[in-house]
Amino acid sequence: MTQTVDILLTNAHVLTMDEKLTQYESGAVAIHGSTIVAVGHEVEIKKDYVAKETFDCGGKALMPGLVNAHTHVPMTLLRGIADDLRLDVWLQGYMWPVEREFVSPDFVRLGTQIACAELIKTGVTTFNDMYFFEEDVAKATADAGLRAVCGQSVLKFPTSDAPSYEDGIERARDYIKRWKGHDLIVPSIAPHAPYTTTAEMLKETADLAKEFDVPLHTHLAETFFEVENMRNEQGMPVIPYVKKQGLFEAKVIAAHCVHVDTGEIRTMKNYNVGVSHNPSSNLKLASGFAPVTKMLEVGLNVGIGTDGPASNNDLDMFEEVRLASFVAKAASNDPTSVPAQTALSMATRLGAQALHIGHLTGSLVAGRRADLILVDLSPIHNAPKFRRDPNNTYAQIVYASKSTDVSDVMVNGKWLMRERELLTLNESELLYQANQVAKRIDSFLIDREQSVLSKLIALGGSIEEESYEVQIKVQAVDPARVKEGLERPEIEIIRARHYDQHDTYFFFDDPNQGRIRYREDEFLDEQGRVTMTRPRLTLVGVKREGAFAHEVMLSRSRFLAPATQTLRFYREYFKPAREVELHKDRLRWLIKYKDTEFFVNLDNMEEPALGHFLEIKARTWSRNDAQRKAALVTELLGLLGAQGLQAVTEDYIELALD
Repeated sequence: MTQTVDILLTNAHVLTMDEKLTQYESGAVAIHGSTIVAVGHEVEIKKDYVAKETFDCGGKALMPGLVNAHTHVPMTLLRGIADDLRLDVWLQGYMWPVEREFVSPDFVRLGTQIACAELIKTGVTTFNDMYFFEEDVAKATADAGLRAVCGQSVLKFPTSDAPSYEDGIERARDYIKRWKGHDLIVPSIAPHAPYTTTAEMLKETADLAKEFDVPLHTHLAETFFEVENMRNEQGMPVIPYVKKQGLFEAKVIAAHCVHVDTGEIRTMKNYNVGVSHNPSSNLKLASGFAPVTKMLEVGLNVGIGTDGPASNNDLDMFEEVRLASFVAKAASNDPTSVPAQTALSMATRLGAQALHIGHLTGSLVAGRRADLILVDLSPIHNAPKFRRDPNNTYAQIVYASKSTDVSDVMVNGKWLMRERELLTLNESELLYQANQVAKRIDSFLIDREQSVLSKLIALGGSIEEESYEVQIKVQAVDPARVKEGLERPEIEIIRARHYDQHDTYFFFDDPNQGRIRYREDEFLDEQGRVTMTRPRLTLVGVKREGAFAHEVMLSRSRFLAPATQTLRFYREYFKPAREVELHKDRLRWLIKYKDTEFFVNLDNMEEPALGHFLEIKARTWSRNDAQRKAALVTELLGLLGAQGLQAVTEDYIELALD
């Protein structure tokens, strides 16, 4: 007895991409609703099924749609904005400033629509995204008919859609609640990376992912610089660090993983971490070669991603799959590494498993969603066709096929492209709107090129500190009383330092540019001898964020950069309108009070001669946490014998100018 289905795809060379890499050279696929009902030889399928619609595939390759395992789709609108730069310069000098200025729900929807058009035309049926206003990404994607894991980004800095971390996590929670169970969209949480979050944030985002049983998408071990910083700051590499924070208790999708060793790979395998390999992006940004061959040997689910179109600069997965195979061969010096069938598995079944949705898509087997593409293997660039080796078709697709060979795309049982014609998006209208956005961004960047911040970031290595700094400063303190107060049992001294600090401030004609501080910290031992010198640059803003009780101040973050050149170089580079020098002797303690860390500075301002000051400081990414720390700062002031002394709300440079 025959069964009636909605669609019957016949006359196809079917590549199921299942675990056995089953093929049917004269194959057919039966589809009912959104689901694949049967896959097999055409003769057998036709015996068992009749369809409302039969589609002759013309002998083309019928295979699962490609899975783009890591991208940032709204960044199509930032494609080509800044190329051939270091990652830190690219991110902090261009991407983040432009995003702060332009990213909005409308921007995100347009960028996503453009990306969806490109993805459909290049044979992608599923992608894994991380960006801001991710619910708008989800809406635009669902309207276009694509499948996606859409991750709401959270960082310790203010972002386009969240002025604080608390706002970001609440936005993520609300979004996940609304989209959990959607037919096309899998909502997720996306803490950007260990270096843009905190240990507490990693724990909280992992808890949220576990609570709703959704994936957690993040960047891990992308650059050598990132890994070395983690070793220096935390005493361990990136993978052990995030494991310690409980991140791997969630369903993690880890992008890049370039700088990981065998032990770290095994750790990720033990926790079923999915990895997204991004060869084009890693090559373009000179991040290195991910040890993909070793990952696959260990049994990790490794997918392939394009990364964002601002760092690739396209979403062409055919190009990416080919490159993934070639890079693995070059990196391992072994031409048998990542053969064509493995590379294509990474772009389909393994990629879906890396996204923790292998039960939905990634292979053409009964019960999976009908996410599939037709690839024409007849063009001249793919001739002739050899049949003696069953793996030859995989080689044709990986090594010779182009994304333009994709003729038809179906997702969830619905056609999104027929004979290269998009059915759910207006390509010409999207191109017009994109060019209008580009004109506005060009104008913004032309004006910005002369900014002090851009110049600082262009030097490389600059970082942005946590979003807020809580501090209080009092004048005319008794140094002996402060030191005596630090001996109280409720205060734990973690470490103590003695510095001789020389500051040179650069001022500019436009006060909105802030001011550059060139500082040389001379570390002094107990005998007052210089043991080390540390120079660095800081871009100091001129605005305060607000104040709490008792003149406890709240200020926004500052940008720091290593000073690898002479003061003379920076004077010529920044071309300040004027300079002011300060000199002080500083005793600094890192203390813990009520399980909270604070810096205590006892300063003797020698040039100009302003006398002794006490500063108590704490950094945080959270405004609520800032409120809590402000109360503790006031308590510490009393313990250190400075209660009732005059509070100073100006920086030392402002006092020097009075």
